[in-house]
Amino acid sequence: MTPAELAAREAIRDLVARYNALGDAGRLGALCELFADDAVLELDGRRCAGRGSIRALFESAAEEARSGDGVRLLRHFTATHVIDLADAGRASGRLYYQVLTERGLDHWGRYLDEYRVDAGHWRFAHRRATVDGLVAGGWAERTRRKVGAGP
Repeated sequence: MTPAELAAREAIRDLVARYNALGDAGRLGALCELFADDAVLELDGRRCAGRGSIRALFESAAEEARSGDGVRLLRHFTATHVIDLADAGRASGRLYYQVLTERGLDHWGRYLDEYRVDAGHWRFAHRRATVDGLVAGGWAERTRRKVGAGP
């Protein structure tokens, strides 16, 4: 593996870590900067195209999290991150995630990503989050019932 390939992989790992940390901290402006201007985010059956649409989705999720039966603590954990480099400016990835709240494990699934270099930085070009399971009565299940999303 070349030094350039190693640097790309590390930058992509950092991108994913920042997504988790910024989202959990509620820093939505910085979180949205991790996406290319024309990026697509598919989350729980909803598809958002462009940074503005992605930000609106994150703002809606943050408002839901703050609501009466929302969460006080949110932590995303990722594992088994497989990165496939297509060329010097494009890559894809897949990884598992788990989400914890103050009540414990809430839901888990997979991220299926496409990354690209944009303005000198690796960014998400496309991210699809699938939910493989959730805890009955947890935040994710309550949110799905309210918005009518997901299976």
